[in-house]
Amino acid sequence: MGYRIRFEQKRLRGRYGIIGLVAGRYLEAGYHVRLMHPTRYGPAHIVAQGRGEKFVVEVVHEPGALREEVVEGLLKKAKLLGARPILAVYGRGIKLGGLRKKLEESGVKVKYVREAPSR
Repeated sequence: MGYRIRFEQKRLRGRYGIIGLVAGRYLEAGYHVRLMHPTRYGPAHIVAQGRGEKFVVEVVHEPGALREEVVEGLLKKAKLLGARPILAVYGRGIKLGGLRKKLEESGVKVKYVREAPSR
């Protein structure tokens, strides 16, 4: 059944770019994913649900310092949807800086994503 997951991963990557790449990882792990889920605070990039868990994943890929508005928006979306917040950092140019402590205090999990070589 792995061929179906690979097909979905390629389709998500082609349609949504980096957000689709991250969503494909959650799909491969066995979660049901919804992309660009609308909320009153703006779209949640990925909502992953399964195994009795629910996550809101915000993907950051623009180089530079991470803005506090992104973190606050993620926390609001997670609270609204009743999910655990995850910040997915794609690339090497993102600087967490002083926000690292705030992320730890608020319970946001930070995951670093690198593109895997083609299989």
